[in-house]
Amino acid sequence: MFRVLVLILALVANPLRPAAAPPDVDLELVLAVDTSGSIDMGEARVQRLGYLEALRHPDFINAVKSGYLGRIAIGYFEWDGKVSESSVVAWQVIEVAQDAEAFAAKLEARPIGTRHGTSISSAILFGTKWIETNAHFGARRILDLSGDGYNNTGLPIAAARDEALARGIVINGLVLLIRPANSTVPLDRYYAECVIGGPGSFMIPVRKAEDFASAIRHKLLLEVSGLTPGWVPQPAAVTPPVDCLIGEKYPGFLEPAFRNLFIQH
Repeated sequence: MFRVLVLILALVANPLRPAAAPPDVDLELVLAVDTSGSIDMGEARVQRLGYLEALRHPDFINAVKSGYLGRIAIGYFEWDGKVSESSVVAWQVIEVAQDAEAFAAKLEARPIGTRHGTSISSAILFGTKWIETNAHFGARRILDLSGDGYNNTGLPIAAARDEALARGIVINGLVLLIRPANSTVPLDRYYAECVIGGPGSFMIPVRKAEDFASAIRHKLLLEVSGLTPGWVPQPAAVTPPVDCLIGEKYPGFLEPAFRNLFIQH
């Protein structure tokens, strides 16, 4: 409990940005990508290619140009049981196609790998602080999380999410259901109740590897354009709320590829 309080206080110690600062970009967007042990190397490559294709697609830069200011700031990092500092692609302003290509090239140059643990909360805390401390002022701020598992280490997910939302950051999700975890709580419902949040927040499920690239592109276009999916999920039957600590209680059972812990990368 003491460690949890220290983490929260360390984040809160960073002052909020001046409210009167005028926006210099339409959007501050962080892409936070799951590379935990439940993601095998094949899926990691599919993810990377999906982001590269989306960033290089003409529809992406057209969406950027359609904004009021016509530019966004974007950053990228990967996470597992913690955030991998070596995976960070620093903030870059995207205004023309050459900017998007330059950012994609930096991402493409990063090595691909997977690691142990699943700490969605660490990704949220890192992304929140990164947004709060960068040099840009966006009219909107979004933390875009991909993931295929439940938070099983680090700060409890609800505390991290609430901290981000309190600072006006919207959390969206890309939920990977290619190899569903062995849990009575579907991962998309867990993301809906425990991970995403903020005005207009949404998630997109991916059930087949071949759908990943199009899902990434669709999600980026919605976020850059300030839109939400055209479909609205139907209310679920009356059920108890999701236990957002389910991952911490059963970390090994819920890892869809727990055997990967013994594979050397």
